[in-house]
Amino acid sequence: MSRIESLAEYLRAEGRRKLDRVEVRDGGRNARSALALLDAAAYTRSLGDDDPLVAVLAEAGCFGPGGLDGFQPDPQVAGLIRSWESGEPWQLLMAIRFALQGSLT
Repeated sequence: MSRIESLAEYLRAEGRRKLDRVEVRDGGRNARSALALLDAAAYTRSLGDDDPLVAVLAEAGCFGPGGLDGFQPDPQVAGLIRSWESGEPWQLLMAIRFALQGSLT
């Protein structure tokens, strides 16, 4: 599995998890989040492994030592993804990139 596929699969799994989550009076938050994450997963699959985001993710260790494992975000990025409710897919990817670039400096 390529790095982009691994990231897309992670986003898809988080989206599915949100779909399965039932909370009384969440105001549709989980549904919005699920749709945004599933949309981001589909968008991510269209990117190439040479996308600059992949380099940032690999440098931050999100693909394990040597960059050969599946996508394993740090707690900050995992929290960002879990809390994502709405926005364009590229906005989520840019938010991840900015969060990681801030932690690398």
